[in-house]
Amino acid sequence: MPIYLGIDGGGTQTTCAVGDDTTVLASAVAGGSNMVRLGEHEARTNLHESITKACAAARISPEAVDAAVVGIAGASVPPVKETVANMVRDLVPTAIIEVVGDMVIAMEAAFAGLPGVVVISGTGSVAFGRNHLGEAARAGGWGHAISDAGSGLWIGRAAIAAVMRALDTATPTTLLRGILDAWHLDSIEGLLQKANASPPPDFPQLFPAVESAASAGDAIAQQILSAAGNELAWLASVVIGHLWPKPQPVRVAIGGGVFAHSRLVRRTFWTQLRAERPCAAVSFKIIQPVTGALWMARRLGAGRAGE
Repeated sequence: MPIYLGIDGGGTQTTCAVGDDTTVLASAVAGGSNMVRLGEHEARTNLHESITKACAAARISPEAVDAAVVGIAGASVPPVKETVANMVRDLVPTAIIEVVGDMVIAMEAAFAGLPGVVVISGTGSVAFGRNHLGEAARAGGWGHAISDAGSGLWIGRAAIAAVMRALDTATPTTLLRGILDAWHLDSIEGLLQKANASPPPDFPQLFPAVESAASAGDAIAQQILSAAGNELAWLASVVIGHLWPKPQPVRVAIGGGVFAHSRLVRRTFWTQLRAERPCAAVSFKIIQPVTGALWMARRLGAGRAGE
């Protein structure tokens, strides 16, 4: 029976699912494999770890894999696409391999080829949609230095900026203590040094501290998460406006760790998007893009078998 791999290569973690024609046999998680953000060496190491662990759990050899689909940020850049394909080919040398954008596998997981808009907020953020004519549009996802509004990275940076403003104005907030603990620091001086370091620190690591402070009632943390929800709603609204210029029902799906772990982000997102696009039908079931990658791998393998 043919064996397939679906891989979701995110900035924080890489998920690999192994399956046959009908069943997910096993899955495994490793560190992030966004090559643009983490570099080629770390991306390769984590991709290989996720594949090796998933295949071991499924009790199959990687060399037995027939087709693999990898969803990863930066796949629209030819050198990135080729490099990632070669990384995977190191372990599955006889498989047919396709590398696509992370938003492509998210769309597949959410809608299985049907029209809709998917909004992802994890380490980065992006909105992507496709209408009944097959036209596609995206908003956001242009890289952490200039984009990724509403993402874990954006939230982490916004949290530090807000804490420093609170110190300037003597505004009380519990968020400072949470940030210091998350980064294992014991002083403002240490925080400033780390936050301004080059290369930049792991800002998404601060998201749980912001979520915890917001849940405990910290007004500054709540404002940050509400702002993130509004930013993500804006991304979705832009895509809907491009693809459905006349008001009509549009399915919207969400995914990524920020949506998964923050009720306030989800609520603000829904409220703002519905205010701008009343016809949007939002599902709060958090999609798993790796399932879309696995479905695509099955189709890829079936096409090869039919040649």
